[in-house]
Amino acid sequence: MKVYFSDPYSSWQRGSKENGNGLLREFFPKGKDFAEVTEEELEHALQLIKNRPRKCLGWKTAHESFEEKVSHLD
Repeated sequence: MKVYFSDPYSSWQRGSKENGNGLLREFFPKGKDFAEVTEEELEHALQLIKNRPRKCLGWKTAHESFEEKVSHLD
């Protein structure tokens, strides 16, 4: 399997990762100490993000897209 390692301080090489970070920042602003975030708060934020329709997925949620791909593996 090929593995890609981006260069340090090169956020443009990690578009999906940076987008995910931005989505999390909507719930937990910069400077927030994640040691103070409860498991329930994090799970709630992740559920909302996972169930958000996305243009890049044809307006499906990440969960719907994942389920569709998994169902085609059978």
